[in-house]
Amino acid sequence: MAGPLDNPISLTLNDRDPEAFARELGQMFERYGFASVRDHAIPQTLIDEANAAIKAFFALPEEVKAKYHLPGTGGARGLTPFGIETAKGASKSDLKEFWHTGRELPAGHPLARFMPDNLWPTEIPGFRDKIYALYQALDRVGLTLLQAIARHLRLDPHYFDDKVDLGNSVLRLLHYPPVQGETAHVRAGAHEDINAITLLLGAEEAGLEVKEKDGSWLAVNPPAGAMVVNIGDMLQRLTNDTLPSTTHRVVNPSPERARFARFSTPFFLHFRPDFLIETLPSTVTPANENRYPEPITADGYLQQRLAEIKLK
Repeated sequence: MAGPLDNPISLTLNDRDPEAFARELGQMFERYGFASVRDHAIPQTLIDEANAAIKAFFALPEEVKAKYHLPGTGGARGLTPFGIETAKGASKSDLKEFWHTGRELPAGHPLARFMPDNLWPTEIPGFRDKIYALYQALDRVGLTLLQAIARHLRLDPHYFDDKVDLGNSVLRLLHYPPVQGETAHVRAGAHEDINAITLLLGAEEAGLEVKEKDGSWLAVNPPAGAMVVNIGDMLQRLTNDTLPSTTHRVVNPSPERARFARFSTPFFLHFRPDFLIETLPSTVTPANENRYPEPITADGYLQQRLAEIKLK
């Protein structure tokens, strides 16, 4: 049975009636912290080519993949090996490995101190072109969604434009290997995302669940071609919890699907590293006093959270 997040909002509504699209999207975010969107205009051929490149990389021998792991960098670029990332407050690591691609900056750019150069595996032909094309496509859709969120918040539609221009956004290429036997570990422990918003193209295997306000878990299985979007902690903080960053997880597969790997491609859209996250005055009311009186830069917040999830 389809759940409330499995009926995507068409992004074409944004072209026809931006206010209506913003209202529908905002209501979904306020209720769940999540929404699903279809007709996002990212070509399926691009998605398929990127997915093929991802699978080819993770199929490489372990000693080859290990060349692209940079210890001490917090997993900012390249490979984070299996069994490192651990959900905040959890004692057992997740059953996953992943690759990070970030923004390409011009040589000598002042923000380069926050955004290291990308790594590119030479073993996979076309990897760089395909993955960075997907990065750019998701970046464009993310800006459109933020403009709708700004409308919902009764801000100028372009309020976020300069806050995410050259933002420290990351495309994560996730590989959850087949699950071998009984284990106390899970593919991704219950967590919230650090960033502003996350865009997630559909995975071939199920497992994503969102925590409801009553503590129950809601499976998210939107139709093929749709995109799941969720609020991250930075935007929750900026909006004084008006838009919630909802706890979610990826549960282990059923026994009949345990032998299948799971791949997914979340795009973590971040603010500029030097953006000061300071509660929007319009979200502070007598019934919702300022929960975050101490401002913090986007990079300062990121570094705090990376330590909490054992990436730094």
